Amino acid sequence: MKTVLVGLGMVADTHLAAIRDAEGIELAGVMGRDPARAQAFADKASAAVGYAVPVRSSLAEIAEDRTVDFVTIATPPDARQELVDALSAAGKPILMEKPIERTLAAAEALVARCETAQVPLGIVLQHRARAASQKLKQLLDGRALGQVATVEIRVPWWRDQAYYDAPGRGTYARDGGGVMINQAIHTLDLALWLLGPVRRVQAMLRTTPLHRMEAEDWAGALLEFDSGACGSLMATTSAYPGEAESLSLQGEKAAAHLASGVLTVTHLDGRVETFGAEATTGGGADPMGFTHAWHQHVLEDFAHCLISGATPLASGRSALEAHRVIDAMERASRSGHITEITRP
Repeated sequence: MKTVLVGLGMVADTHLAAIRDAEGIELAGVMGRDPARAQAFADKASAAVGYAVPVRSSLAEIAEDRTVDFVTIATPPDARQELVDALSAAGKPILMEKPIERTLAAAEALVARCETAQVPLGIVLQHRARAASQKLKQLLDGRALGQVATVEIRVPWWRDQAYYDAPGRGTYARDGGGVMINQAIHTLDLALWLLGPVRRVQAMLRTTPLHRMEAEDWAGALLEFDSGACGSLMATTSAYPGEAESLSLQGEKAAAHLASGVLTVTHLDGRVETFGAEATTGGGADPMGFTHAWHQHVLEDFAHCLISGATPLASGRSALEAHRVIDAMERASRSGHITEITRP
């Protein structure tokens, strides 16, 4: 299958490596805002994949090209609407980096746009693709932990000021917010994928003295899940030198701790099991310090779903749950009140 990569920023190299190693997927072009930068990336891509990768001159060219099976969007979230409108109108399936958009309303509109056009939409929430995450999902679905009572989500990451000095980064206009929508969305999404929706939140979002930025670099929340589980969340990019994000669950039969790609299950009868392999996750000074294998899994899954008609690992509809929680956290932080999450 052929894909075109639109958006050549920080995560583009990860997508290139994923496409290079993916089975049966060809990079049929790249497109970026800066023609010179796009050409340089196309040259690098050609050397990486071993065949010529052209620069695509316009969105219309991509939309009208019947040989392009789907489009991979890796732009900042403020550049999504025009792309999704044009591609969905042309019937082009879309695999898109998180977040879907800057606000919940805008994200819901993009998902609805694709659903109305009957265009498959997948979101790159690659933490779902980790082997340890898949194993935990299997255990939870099989009730191996029993009823989950408590949940702890931690994202103690670090970004230096240079990261936020990049134009638009950490602003509401370009990114839609700070640590929650840009970094912690991955671990939050994983928790929701594993445990189901959250019904209400209490939260506080703040910008610490460690960064000069518009949006928050620290967030804390208390969560009540539809299942009855209660949880806590702490996410920051001001925890030097940065540690791996983690998800801890306490069930009736066992506790589970997921961090750095390793799942540890401690049964109440004393047995301890471990699954997965340790891997870096980009929590430190290098935001891209993680393997491309998870992106490759998402890419291959999306291509397979286009052939089989199955639902992608992270569909646009399912990805909205994290947006709803983040929106509720922002509202709760402003009001100081417990905030209900409503769904259409």
